Amino acid sequence: MYTQNQSTVIEFILLGLSVDPFVQMLLFHILLVVYMTTLTGNLFLILAVRTNKHLHTSMYFFLSSLSFLDICYTSSIVPKMLVNFLSSKKSISFTGCAVQLFFSLFLGGTECMLLAFMAYDRYVAIYISLHYNMIMNTMASFWMICISWLSGCIISSIDTYLTFRLKFCGPNIINHFFCELPLLIRLSCSGISTVNILKLVGTAIFLFIPLSLILFSYIIIITAVMTIHLGKSKAFSTCISHLVVVIIFYGSAMFMYGRSEHLVTEDTDKKVSVFYTVITPMMNPLIYSLRNKDVQKAMMQLIRA
Repeated sequence: MYTQNQSTVIEFILLGLSVDPFVQMLLFHILLVVYMTTLTGNLFLILAVRTNKHLHTSMYFFLSSLSFLDICYTSSIVPKMLVNFLSSKKSISFTGCAVQLFFSLFLGGTECMLLAFMAYDRYVAIYISLHYNMIMNTMASFWMICISWLSGCIISSIDTYLTFRLKFCGPNIINHFFCELPLLIRLSCSGISTVNILKLVGTAIFLFIPLSLILFSYIIIITAVMTIHLGKSKAFSTCISHLVVVIIFYGSAMFMYGRSEHLVTEDTDKKVSVFYTVITPMMNPLIYSLRNKDVQKAMMQLIRA
C-alpha cells in the first residue's frame, strides 16, 4: 500500500518524552504501571457489563465498547513507546510509522464519534425518557457503534494513504513519542496542501461536529434536569462522568488538531498528547465506576466470583 521508492527516508527516529537516561527509566516504570492499569481497568469493566444482566442496556453497551476501544487505542501507541525507552536506537520503520498513524487516527476518530453517540444516548434517556427503550434499542446501539468504527476507518485510511504518498527527503527525526499526523506533514519535502485540507476536514468531522452535538445535547439535558423535582442529583450523576471524559479527551485532542500552525510548540505537544493517548484510557473506567453504583456492584461481584 505504501511504496518506499517515493521517499529517501526508510525509518523515523522518535525522540520520545525525554533524552535524559534517568528520566527515561523513570517514565518507563510509571507508564508501564499506567498501561497495565489501563488494560486491567477496562477489561474488568467490559467483563462486569457482559456478565451482569442488569447492565445489558444501551448505556452500558456503549460503555463497554468505549473500554474495548481504549484498550486498542492505547495499545497502538504505548508498547512502542515503552520499547523505545529501553532502546539505544529509538527508531520506527517507514511502514511501521504508517501502520501506527493509521491505527491512532482510526481509533481516535472512532472514540470521538462514540462519545457523541453516548451523549445522544443520555439526551434520549433524560429528555424523552418515555421513548428511551424504543429509540435506543439493541439494533440502534449496534448501528451507532458500527458507524463510529466505519467512519474512523474510512477517514484514517484516506489520511494515512495521502500522508505516506508524500516525499520524505529528511530529516527523519520526530520530536514526539509516536507518529503523529501534524509532525509527519511538517517533515515532508513535497506539496502538502491536499493533506492539510484533508486534515482540516477530518478535524471538523471528528472534533468540531461531534463536540457541537455533545454540547447541544447537554444544554438540553441540563435544561430538562433543572425542571425535575425528584431524582435531580441521580440524573446529573449519570451525565457528569461522560462530561469529564469528553472534556479531557476533546480538550487535549483539539489542542493538537484544532489550532493554527504558528501556535505549535513541540515539547508542549508531547505533554498534551500523553493525556488523550495514555491518561484518558486509564481514567475512563475509574471515572465511570467511581460515580456509578451499578458498575461498582457488578465489579465487586466479578472480583468475588
